[in-house]
Amino acid sequence: MADQRPVLVATEADDCTADMVITELNRREVPVVRVNPADMGPGLTVSARFGSCPAPVAGHIRTSSRSVDLTRIRSVYWRRPTWPTFEHLGPDDARYAVAQTRYGLGGILYALDAALWVNHPQRNAAADYKPAQLALAHRLGLAVPPTLVTNDPDAARAFVTRYDHVIYKTLRWTPYQRAGVPLTGWADLVTAAELDESVAVVPHLFQAAIDKVADLRVLIVGRQIFAVRIESGMLDWRKDYSALVYRVVELPDRVAKALLAYLDHFGLVSGSFDLAVGRDGRLWWLELNPNGQWGWLEEPTGLPMSAAFAHLLTQGVTP
Repeated sequence: MADQRPVLVATEADDCTADMVITELNRREVPVVRVNPADMGPGLTVSARFGSCPAPVAGHIRTSSRSVDLTRIRSVYWRRPTWPTFEHLGPDDARYAVAQTRYGLGGILYALDAALWVNHPQRNAAADYKPAQLALAHRLGLAVPPTLVTNDPDAARAFVTRYDHVIYKTLRWTPYQRAGVPLTGWADLVTAAELDESVAVVPHLFQAAIDKVADLRVLIVGRQIFAVRIESGMLDWRKDYSALVYRVVELPDRVAKALLAYLDHFGLVSGSFDLAVGRDGRLWWLELNPNGQWGWLEEPTGLPMSAAFAHLLTQGVTP
């Protein structure tokens, strides 16, 4: 008899990448329950018991169309869930409601230690700090561009002056609007003349620009490695997806082992890495997104990425 334990997919309503994995799970006849914490209320109810049953945690999560026994969840695909903001409440009540939801629903889900997480949100969070990423990449023998994280304007100007070309990056993507228009923080060149005393307000990340000829996006799922070379001619290829050319490549064995060790360090089973290809062929570390996008790459490359996720989630065990 086929294993009927469901895979729990936690993500926002419009997530085409999660849809690809769910389609593959459906093809394999694996039950799926999709939830989004933002639906908390009549559309999403949870009831969990502790200390009064054989299992450490027991109970149910119910959506408008599904119900899942907490003791039977096979694995959890933590994609891009959103949390409720309770905007209809006053500021104090909303703040209280948000905290209760995060620590209530989140705590119940985090208690599912027996389930495979791809990836556990607490491990995602630990891996999401760029300074820690840079240090670990260096320890693992990966080439790391000279980088400065500082809120000292003088130190920033000295660093930018020292290197011919320096880029500025955000330390973390954050929703941001100016005059009501959403803005994205691209990796852009910066000069010493542009740096004023406002640098002192928060830490900034400055990095010597690599003389690169291409970029690599490397997706690891379990122990499967999918490496795609991205030809663009742009400093930040995300600015124009229509101009990109993709080619499937093999990573050098040393780099592949280092990236797997990187995931192991943080207890992750999947991650999306960005590397730069130097003019001399050397691969340079840029960053890890522990829950990065990959869906747009599957069709043009033919790589079975969604099948790899479906296989991992179906197994329900750490590879």
